[in-house]
Amino acid sequence: MANPYEQDLDRNAANHQPLTPLTYLERAAKTYPDHIAIIHGSQRITYRDFWRRSLRLASALSKRGIGKGDTVTVMLSNTPPMLEAHFGVPMTKAVLHSLNTRLDAAVIAFQLDHADTKVLIVDREFSGVVKEALAQAKAKPSVIDYDDPDYAADAPYPKGDRIGTLDYEDFLAGGDEAFAWSMPDDEWDAISLNYTSGTTGNPKGVVYHHRGAALMAYTNTIHAGMAKHAVYLWSLPMFHCNGWCFPWTLAVQAGTHVCLRWVRAKPMYDAIADHGVTHLCGAPVIMSVLINARDEDKREFPQTVTFNTAAAPPPESVLSGMADAGFAVTHLYGLTETYGPAVVNEWHNEWDALDKGPRTARKARQGVRYAALEGLTVMNPETMAETPADGKTIGEVMFRGNIVMKGYLKNRKATDEAFAGGWFHSGDLGVMHPDGYIQLKDRSKDIIISGGENISSIEVEEALYKHPSVASCGVVARADEKWGEVPVAYVELKPGKTATEAEIIEHCRGLLARFKVPKSVVFAEIPKTSTGKIQKFRLREMAKAV
Repeated sequence: MANPYEQDLDRNAANHQPLTPLTYLERAAKTYPDHIAIIHGSQRITYRDFWRRSLRLASALSKRGIGKGDTVTVMLSNTPPMLEAHFGVPMTKAVLHSLNTRLDAAVIAFQLDHADTKVLIVDREFSGVVKEALAQAKAKPSVIDYDDPDYAADAPYPKGDRIGTLDYEDFLAGGDEAFAWSMPDDEWDAISLNYTSGTTGNPKGVVYHHRGAALMAYTNTIHAGMAKHAVYLWSLPMFHCNGWCFPWTLAVQAGTHVCLRWVRAKPMYDAIADHGVTHLCGAPVIMSVLINARDEDKREFPQTVTFNTAAAPPPESVLSGMADAGFAVTHLYGLTETYGPAVVNEWHNEWDALDKGPRTARKARQGVRYAALEGLTVMNPETMAETPADGKTIGEVMFRGNIVMKGYLKNRKATDEAFAGGWFHSGDLGVMHPDGYIQLKDRSKDIIISGGENISSIEVEEALYKHPSVASCGVVARADEKWGEVPVAYVELKPGKTATEAEIIEHCRGLLARFKVPKSVVFAEIPKTSTGKIQKFRLREMAKAV
């Protein structure tokens, strides 16, 4: 017998539309046209103008022939054009690729080529490294300069030269605010491209789809507790997992984006006090900046500010310091492949009454799945059997759901490996507690998370091996109150060779982005197995003992 609920009840334009976060901005602009959407220096951009400028960007890109399947790359800080790109680029059905502003020229060149970039929008702060990257890249995109009119007078970095053929504002002026944008053909269509840091070889391009971005915007609103007209301070780089999808999230509740180019204590406290900031996100280093600020840089504010952090769980002293300063910290966990954090440590009020030890143990756990994530578990990656929920048996943390990436761009092998057995394999090792909360125990790929940025220990080791005096080396994470983790290098020198710590560090600075350079170098005999494999676990123990 035919299912009566499937007879004569078909999908059509009236009852089925692809999910996309683009409609959130359209709704906010129509509902709250005069509400301030973006604050940046002296600029105050309403939702009406945010929408119009995004349409102008889409129109200008469309006139350049940008459309479905094309990549628009941006090298931008947390400024209005970055927010406009999150809507204007996908309005053309193209894909937004946000470059990590801390990368070196070689990695940028690789990404431009791999993404086949057609248009590149560059903030003048980063024009030097981008110019160098363009000289190395095969891709020859149209380059547009962004000259920030609110570039601070006390900027820690000077503006670079113009390297493009057109200014961003002039480019927008050539667009039409009546541009007839259209919904994606399918919610499975790509909306953005974000590269991993790469553990071996080149980084992988993680592809997000409209459906995942739309759902993540909703779920961020829920788990961050964002009320109508929330005020969000951009301490998290928007290039990182599309700012955990918060560029799209704020439009759901017609919130206000408060832009922040550089993470500095005084501007952050000023923004929180002057603009009534209610939410911000970031790595533990942001918390350190806030609680260790000079007294003259701090400001009092009446509201409690929600701070979402997604790196190593912060120490109890940091949490106490944040609470005293007026911040409520929520611990999250996720990966680039899950649109940013997709796991939250849902706190139970009764846990506040626990003694310090048990309370700290609960705060150290990563937690449970986001509302928009359908599955989260710990499994044996070989048998795909779930590990016992005993808080002891280690397995691989795995995800399943609509906020898991589409896959890796032009890398079917890596995509198939990541999705083996119908689950996304995170590469992170953890345990499942009896109450269903997961806790990370190690990283199977030896990734170091420093200040919210992923550092490949293998990449750093390759740089070390290029020094003529290095015979053997190993790089591991060392806990750091400010950065969460920092890389420390253990180096064994060749017989008869010499080198100093300063010399090794300077050598690495010539080969790596500065945040990847080891913070310290320890000269020692490198522990190895009988087959010559370096025992990383021994090095980690040595790092903990320091």
